[in-house]
Amino acid sequence: MRPYVLLLILSSFVLLAQAKIRLPNVLSNHMVLQQQSTTKLWGWANPEEKIKIVTSWNNQVYEVITDGNANWKVAITTPVAGGPHSISLQGENTILLNDILIGEVWVCSGQSNMEWSYNLGISSVKKDFEQLAKMNIRLFNVAKRTSQSPQDDIDGTWTGLDSNTVKAFSAVGYYFGKHLQHGLQVPIGLINSSWGGTPAETWTPANQVEQDATLKRDAQLKAETKWWPVAPGYAYNAMIAPLKNFQIAGTIWYQGESNCVTPASYSQLMRTMVYAWRADWQKDFPFYYVQIAPFKYAIPYEGALVREAQTKNLQDKKMGMVVISDLVSDTLNIHPTNKEDVGLRLANMALGDTYGLPITNYSSPMVKSFTVQGNKITVTFDHADEGLQLRGKEPTALLIAGANRVFYPATIKFDKNQIIASSQKVRQPVAIRYQFSNAGIGNIFSKGGLPVAPFRTDDWELDNRVAKP
Repeated sequence: MRPYVLLLILSSFVLLAQAKIRLPNVLSNHMVLQQQSTTKLWGWANPEEKIKIVTSWNNQVYEVITDGNANWKVAITTPVAGGPHSISLQGENTILLNDILIGEVWVCSGQSNMEWSYNLGISSVKKDFEQLAKMNIRLFNVAKRTSQSPQDDIDGTWTGLDSNTVKAFSAVGYYFGKHLQHGLQVPIGLINSSWGGTPAETWTPANQVEQDATLKRDAQLKAETKWWPVAPGYAYNAMIAPLKNFQIAGTIWYQGESNCVTPASYSQLMRTMVYAWRADWQKDFPFYYVQIAPFKYAIPYEGALVREAQTKNLQDKKMGMVVISDLVSDTLNIHPTNKEDVGLRLANMALGDTYGLPITNYSSPMVKSFTVQGNKITVTFDHADEGLQLRGKEPTALLIAGANRVFYPATIKFDKNQIIASSQKVRQPVAIRYQFSNAGIGNIFSKGGLPVAPFRTDDWELDNRVAKP
């Protein structure tokens, strides 16, 4: 056989192989689709190939024709939660997707405290092993990848929840899903797309970072490593952008430690990232995040300033923050081991805020206002209608200062949703700070049991130089 004839035959086989319908990995057996929504199915096939799609829950027939770039996409409607269901796709080949559940789908993202799993030391997950089969939860672990441009597919597969699959899955994500499923009694789909050490810039579209002078400057301060990407957009392109057609209910996020070197821009960076993700999904979905925990960072106040930046973003009604300062047993460990209560607090926030369940105690007390009268400062809090309480005899990490800007420990009294603070060493107080340090842990709580969020009432310049040995 002449070489050019053989080449022609081989080329024909390649074209025939490319002509088959192909789906992205997130559209597969065992997946969970967002209930009562218009969601998308998409993929690739031969240009001008006609594809017939049938959804088993209503026997609805959808037809779509592949475009000249070999892409196709179709919008389908999903019913109320339930299943299992199936979807058939027929073109030059046939694909049957089985064991599909309809429920609530959430993305779990961030850096190592979101990534941390049973395999990485969260042994508390083991006590749930025997009951995992009873939970109607499916998992999708996005493999770590980077790209200089947005991709259309990811590595990963949907799996059921069992003692093997949960071991490599985000512990925070698992506990969030567990309590969400218990509260809603519907199937839950969890997509874990996280990578330890990553700064928020790499989860943000590069053009959004580079078109802003402040964000671009601070992104350039992130030192390259051999363990994770730092370049703007690299994780976003490979691990978030490919999911944008897949309908979700919302996102939970645990990140911030790797942005402590540039805390001043963190609030703006997070808003930029969240708004970009929402634009991708064309949905104003809720974004709930974990305030970073107390830890002895090298530079004074760098952790405190990131926590302050995180609090500022609560101006967005669709953003919520859980405070976890009371869940830390070792401020030398940047990975607190109590991930169950973190997941529970995130789930309670979603159940109360997104789903409207009667969960009244899901937000930590936040400063609403403060006033100075004589030698006392009165601080009024939101989310403290039941009142406030002290765990211990004296408040910890609570300081007040006069005009000389020298801070002293304060004593307090409670009055409903207020604390009244004073110090014998400060005759005319001007400012008050609570847990405003890298590793300070306070002991003021709502009567519902949630810790008061760290705060300061001043905007004084901070000495956050590295201390000399």
